[in-house]
Amino acid sequence: MAVAGHSIQTSFGIKAKNPSANLEKNVFAVPVLHHGLSCNGKKLKGKVGNRVQAAQVDLEAAESLKILKSLDLDAVSERELRKKGFLGLRKTKLVCTIGPACSSLEDLEKLVLGGMNVARLNMCHNTREWHRDIIRKIKRLNEEKGFSVSVMIDTEGTQIHVVDHGDPSSLKVQEDSVWLFTNEKFEGSLPFTVQANYEGFSDGIKVGDELVIDGGMACFEVIEKLGSDLRCKCTDPGLFLPRAKFSFWRDGKLVERNYELPTLSTKDWSDIEFGISEGIDFIAMSFVNDAESVKHLKNYLFTKSAKSIRVLAKIESLESLQNLEEIVEASDGIMIARVDLGVEIPLEQIPTVQEEITNLCRQLNKPVIVASQFLESMIEYPTPTRAEVADVSEAVRQYADALMLAGESAIGLFGEKALSVLQTTSSRMETWSHMENRQGSLLQRQLGVSLPDRIAEQICNSAVEMANNLAVDAIFVYTKHGHMASLLSRNRPNPPVFAFTNDESTRMALNLQWGVIPLLVNLSDDMESNISSTIHLIKSKGLVKEGDSVLVVSDVAPSRATPMAFQSIQVIVISHAGQLRNRHVPFLASQIAHLAAKCGEAFTKVAGMSVSSKKLDKDPNPSKNRWIVEILLFLAESLLSFSFF
Repeated sequence: MAVAGHSIQTSFGIKAKNPSANLEKNVFAVPVLHHGLSCNGKKLKGKVGNRVQAAQVDLEAAESLKILKSLDLDAVSERELRKKGFLGLRKTKLVCTIGPACSSLEDLEKLVLGGMNVARLNMCHNTREWHRDIIRKIKRLNEEKGFSVSVMIDTEGTQIHVVDHGDPSSLKVQEDSVWLFTNEKFEGSLPFTVQANYEGFSDGIKVGDELVIDGGMACFEVIEKLGSDLRCKCTDPGLFLPRAKFSFWRDGKLVERNYELPTLSTKDWSDIEFGISEGIDFIAMSFVNDAESVKHLKNYLFTKSAKSIRVLAKIESLESLQNLEEIVEASDGIMIARVDLGVEIPLEQIPTVQEEITNLCRQLNKPVIVASQFLESMIEYPTPTRAEVADVSEAVRQYADALMLAGESAIGLFGEKALSVLQTTSSRMETWSHMENRQGSLLQRQLGVSLPDRIAEQICNSAVEMANNLAVDAIFVYTKHGHMASLLSRNRPNPPVFAFTNDESTRMALNLQWGVIPLLVNLSDDMESNISSTIHLIKSKGLVKEGDSVLVVSDVAPSRATPMAFQSIQVIVISHAGQLRNRHVPFLASQIAHLAAKCGEAFTKVAGMSVSSKKLDKDPNPSKNRWIVEILLFLAESLLSFSFF
């Protein structure tokens, strides 16, 4: 079996920093091509100054099915693809918190059909048996209905900032009413008495300080300190929810206190063990203040869990903002817990902080969930406020990977409708962003340090630019651990990214990546056969049609069948009778050192630079060989820059 291919010989151009060295016209005595891509709608056009050899071969369906025995595409994504086409697929992922209002098998199925990609379980509430039942219901739906919903548990944390009045429902706090805040334990509820979870909750607090509940739902003034207890008078009446978050303020500033408590409590470790045994996909880590706690949990999971479980750090404190970049780098993703964050920073700072965190996660290639109070009014009412819809739209405009429902789905009366609002608003905002072509204005920082990582990054950056310029219908990527799929997602391409992987944990992790539709397949060692077979199977399902164009990115580790690492970009146009028209440029990682040495020698001769003749290392030190790295990056760009007839 073979895919029709066009092998393209590309000339490499190196531009000298020394203006006296004229390298723009000829390098290695070969004319340098000026690269460029242009498109008009779906028609690919351009000039090619290369010799091209072409052959077209029919696909053999039977052989394809032998190599790929299955193509496991999520049933909901398949339905949406059939209905809306490639460019109509929603790219922003949706997370729903599961609670009493949506815990039945029927309700869970409705949420999945409504667009839920990840189910979140808040370990602060309900019993271990209840959580186990929900996890197994979701796995049952995945197996029986062909869904692909990931499961996330959210740890409780040390809960040092939690107070509880003991009543199962919210209480109305009247102005000037006096309440006692105590660390004494009691069952049930007592009039005007609030129980704090942490014994030292009042340490360092003075008379006159302000006690704020849930970021301003109700406010109190400390009027008396009785040992470790506080007597407080209500200054701003409002609702007092069960297990509310609190903070202390003095002279308009947060009272910062260092409790020196571990990020994960004994109960959290027990919940994590439970999650490992149930095969969950994500752990959202509460009250993260530094990177070390994240690294500790990831190391623990590596030794204890047979599958890869991703760790998300929740940003919900002033200290976490102060250590933000190191926390993002250490984690597998971020959740912006806006309610808890709003307890510790002024409310007017939340919008800018949200955008800064979202942009940093994009820069560092980590998925980010924006959470809390998107559609809070829909807990009780069937329609959202206009301001809530605008809030959702802003998060989508910022290119957050995912949006999360909390109380709206867990305890709300209209959880399914709330999810529908997220779905339709996200889709509409994505369409607007596409029409405005906003992706081009987003600059990315360089992440890769080693040469192979930098090459992979450049390939994905170039692939997205090509996909947008050529107006292809979809991007296909073949990946083991999801890294190249995430690099493609980071660039927020116009077409959706279909990520083919043979690793189940990678598939479930990619459910949180913007614009990525993960598919579980049985990949062989022959990448060309994998590409041919997957496209044939997708065509056999009626998901692609004649004239559709697909940009394919592959990254194959060395094996017996492919002894050299192989990275490539291909553009494939679906033709009649199941045939493919394919144009590709292979990139052989094993030849990098040899090609770089040749480039270096020529550069030295022309530019008059003095370079020692010692053997080039395959992974050069960028600080010592900066000019070599620049040549290599240009080499990669040249290999990837080509045009079509």
